[in-house]
Amino acid sequence: MEISTLATYHCLAFVWYFFVAYSITHIKTEERPSEVFLYGGQWKYLTVLNLVLQAVFYGVSFLADVLRLIKKLRCAKRVISSRDLLFSVLAFPVSTFVCISFWTLYSYNRELVYPKSLDGVIPLWLNHAMHTAVLPFALLEILALPHRYPAKKNGLILLGFVAFLYISWVLWIYSVTGEWVYPLFALFSPSGLAAFFAGSLAVIVSFYNFGEFLNRMIWGHFLMKEKTLQKHL
Repeated sequence: MEISTLATYHCLAFVWYFFVAYSITHIKTEERPSEVFLYGGQWKYLTVLNLVLQAVFYGVSFLADVLRLIKKLRCAKRVISSRDLLFSVLAFPVSTFVCISFWTLYSYNRELVYPKSLDGVIPLWLNHAMHTAVLPFALLEILALPHRYPAKKNGLILLGFVAFLYISWVLWIYSVTGEWVYPLFALFSPSGLAAFFAGSLAVIVSFYNFGEFLNRMIWGHFLMKEKTLQKHL
């Protein structure tokens, strides 16, 4: 894909995610259902944090494209490294996890993750923007251009660290309010909740591996050729 086309796509994606994140974070407090407690605001939900993550990723991607267009290649190289790290370790696996886990649990019992009372607050289009569109965007990004993945060990350590931070945030909110971020968690015993978190981590790691597989399957020849050229420079 041409750099100018990529720049247009990444700019539009950034604007889209910024708009969606703005829309969900500016819902009036008085419009929220009483069972959606206020501590932590929307920042306790992985879905909202993912929207911010995607906005940051596409903003970095757009910056990399602009630097390439104006021939600032040395700066572009550094930004591209950050872009690829963001996408491989966080943007792709988190988006995939948000989409698949949400709709799986929603289909089983929506009250566990998205109470019906939210329908009067969050429009249908916004629900799909947060929970559905994130996966096609992530897949399109893989198809659009190659991404350099970090060493597997380093990538998984970083992903695990971010997952640990979010789980710690969820537990902190419970310790302060006595209420779980998601009603689903109230169904588990402490050991059951630990097993659930461990299972969720295993799932998101599998999505990391899946993203790496797709990237290698689609762009492996290109990445190998580029690596060979760099060795001869």
